[in-house]
Amino acid sequence: MKAMRRVIRLFTDRRAWVQQVVVTAAAAATAWQIGDIAFKNGGLVAAIVASLTVRISLHKSTREGFGQILGTAIGAGTALLSVSLFGFGAVTVGVTVVMCSVAARAMHLGEVASINVPVTALIVIGPGISENNAQNRMVSTLIGASIAILYSYFAHPKTPAGRTIDQIASLGTKAAQLLGTMSEGVAAGFTQREAGNWLASARLLIEEIPRVRAQALEARTYAKWFPTAEKDEAEDLYSRGVAIEHTVVQVRTIARTLFDSAVEGGIPDSTQRKIAEALSAASFAISSDVEELLKDGSAGDNPQLTADMRLVGAELVDLLINESPAEDQEQIARSMSLVTNLDRIADSLDQASPAMFAVETPTEPQGQKVLSLSPLEQGRKWRRNFRKVLPKKLRKYF
Repeated sequence: MKAMRRVIRLFTDRRAWVQQVVVTAAAAATAWQIGDIAFKNGGLVAAIVASLTVRISLHKSTREGFGQILGTAIGAGTALLSVSLFGFGAVTVGVTVVMCSVAARAMHLGEVASINVPVTALIVIGPGISENNAQNRMVSTLIGASIAILYSYFAHPKTPAGRTIDQIASLGTKAAQLLGTMSEGVAAGFTQREAGNWLASARLLIEEIPRVRAQALEARTYAKWFPTAEKDEAEDLYSRGVAIEHTVVQVRTIARTLFDSAVEGGIPDSTQRKIAEALSAASFAISSDVEELLKDGSAGDNPQLTADMRLVGAELVDLLINESPAEDQEQIARSMSLVTNLDRIADSLDQASPAMFAVETPTEPQGQKVLSLSPLEQGRKWRRNFRKVLPKKLRKYF
């Protein structure tokens, strides 16, 4: 019975993974059935494409499904041309893989989809290739990708907004725990090795920022066109995503400052306790903000927590000013910078700083969009380049 319960727990503790596996299997089975109805032996290609395209979010599946279809079409067209010139063989396969990889890179599909596109194209031009077969397999690719996009809506137990809350809360909790650890270390008298470990942990937190930003962007994009999503909630979560990004950057700066202080001999004994209190107040404020977010995704900020942070910071400034004649000036300056970092964390939690609302928040980076330029803008760009190579007398016709 214990072994049975352990096996059951392996699945119940991984609900999101189990749901994605079940949805992927259902999408593949449905694609197989519809593909077989559409064409003889058309279900295999549709099922493979559906399995490759299903993602845990509708946004990503739509993006990669579009890229899968377009990239495969380019690869299949190139393959048919290569077959007519060289016959089916190594040259055709090599040219197809190269062209699909170039197309996937040009559309910024990412590492996974850049592999899936040439794989799908090779399936399309597989044994028995002819123009008619390739056309049928292309339609099967369209069927598989379309079904994957539809099923992706059910691939995760939470909405994009729910996933955004989870990721912001997870990153905020880690930042609060690191500040708490640094507070205890400063109070006890930390070593350079301990400070180095804090800095390494802070760098790992920074690496999580792009994932949170992408998820918050997905929630906002999803809310714009899906009728059941709340736009106000999505916009608030996006702002919280920006706030946690600013917070984590300040946490890393604090870790770097403490490391530099350890290299130069450590923080003066007279200010250790007050710096530890300030770090502890910041840790408590962040963890409390995370708890409020998890209880109510639309919960606002808590002014009292950030007010306590600023009060401890002001007391630290007074202490540093009083101690400045007797202590190392460089260490005093580093300690002063900690107060600035803590104030910025408070501003991020309040979302009251002009850096939060007066600066335009960037959307998805150009390098990560499926198409960096819209088709119309891309067409105008090609037209301008084409006109440049024409004789002047012919340019007026273009």
